[in-house]
Amino acid sequence: MALVIRHLGSLLFGPDRRMARAALAVLLLAGGLVAALLVAALGPVYAVVGCLALIGGLLVLRDLRWGMAALLAVIGVLPFAALPFKLGFTPTFLDVALLALFFVWIMRIATRQQEELIGTPLGPAVLLFVALVAFSFANGLRYGQPTVTTIRNTAELVLGILIFFLVVNNFRSERDLYLVGGLVMAAGAVAAAIAIVFYMIPEAMTVRVLDALARFNYPGGYGALRYIEDNPENPMRAIGTMVDPNVLGGFMILVAGLTAPQVVSPRPLWPRRWLALALMLDLLALYLTYSRGSLVGLAAGLLAIGVLRYRRLLLLALVGAGLLMLLPQAQDYVTHLIEGIRLQDRATLMRLGEYKDALALISRYPWFGVGFSGSPDANLYVGVSNLYLLMAEVMGVVGVASFLIVIGLFLGHLFAAWRRIGRAIPPQPQREALLLGLGAAVIGALVGGIFDHYLFNLVYPHMTTMFWLLLGLGMAASAAFSGSAQAAPHQMSGRAM
Repeated sequence: MALVIRHLGSLLFGPDRRMARAALAVLLLAGGLVAALLVAALGPVYAVVGCLALIGGLLVLRDLRWGMAALLAVIGVLPFAALPFKLGFTPTFLDVALLALFFVWIMRIATRQQEELIGTPLGPAVLLFVALVAFSFANGLRYGQPTVTTIRNTAELVLGILIFFLVVNNFRSERDLYLVGGLVMAAGAVAAAIAIVFYMIPEAMTVRVLDALARFNYPGGYGALRYIEDNPENPMRAIGTMVDPNVLGGFMILVAGLTAPQVVSPRPLWPRRWLALALMLDLLALYLTYSRGSLVGLAAGLLAIGVLRYRRLLLLALVGAGLLMLLPQAQDYVTHLIEGIRLQDRATLMRLGEYKDALALISRYPWFGVGFSGSPDANLYVGVSNLYLLMAEVMGVVGVASFLIVIGLFLGHLFAAWRRIGRAIPPQPQREALLLGLGAAVIGALVGGIFDHYLFNLVYPHMTTMFWLLLGLGMAASAAFSGSAQAAPHQMSGRAM
């Protein structure tokens, strides 16, 4: 493929102008014929999507960084979109993006373009966790027959975790680390902007857009809109294209946690005005979700790095809390938050019931859980709005312990790398901001996981992918910034076939 692309480039941009014009004419004619065939066979919408997918596929084959950009674009814009055909199951855009990335990486290894595989000190613990996920799936076969959807979703979960190894092996240079960090922030800002627009425009128009997305397997109709306690008389909750307001809130934890240190850093990756705009969009989208757990999670992440380094974030947090308490427009939110703290609202009471049922299931199957196929007991079910309890239901306390080991090692290495950077002369504010942003994102998501389950829920594979991508980015940054990376500081390590 690379030879074909290079040969075509030599014809188009070579010194022979007559040959260049002829090659351009042939290329345009071939492109026009392909486009016409796609329009005739699939219709204009699917034809456009197909052409974009073809172009994207060629770019991914050329450079893995394009693949990472495509993956983050899918996660931020259309994480649940599916292709309009079945292959025994309906592939999603996320499936295609992940498989394309792994395919190119495997081909690089097979053709010996990449001979060294890096696991980082966290690699063995991640592999152990993946092995326990596979064991839990097999263990669950004793209790029930998995559906095609369960098998597909479990495979997506495994791929989402394995993205860790793809990142640490292919995005090790300082430039690539900053590139991926910037792409994550951009994906978050776009997702936030979509959610805000959907929230601000009339509900009928939002439903019309969602109905248009229904051809890509998105839920449509007024039933797709979400309200506090599912009561249309209460304020609406922002969902964007994330389907669920709590999932959107969790996504905002990850991207806002990464963006916030950049705003106060002496040397941000982007111009400060654009970072401030991105952070404002993230925070507004988070606010409009009315997700109390996500608000607490982000506050915890920002508090951690505010105490360590960026005191101005603590001041900004105090100003934000003051506005939240005093502005008349925010009183519904404050009331919703206070009801949750007092355990008074219906949603909180339902969660308490879920916790009780989850603990009952875990007490019966404590060590390895019941797997992904469902509960073997008719009076109990698998599903609870808590990351750690859900993981214990599926994988047992052994699986939870494995996950906590991964997180403990990650935060330990991130903190050690930050300490080394803090002692560096001259100061390295860009590196410091990226490391602390990754720490804030991960800590915030872990605290948010106390109140929700999106990081280990088969229904939300894009959240699993984003979380483990950030873990990989953090370990790659820790190695590169500590001087132990194998790549040169500005080596472009994303080249593919």
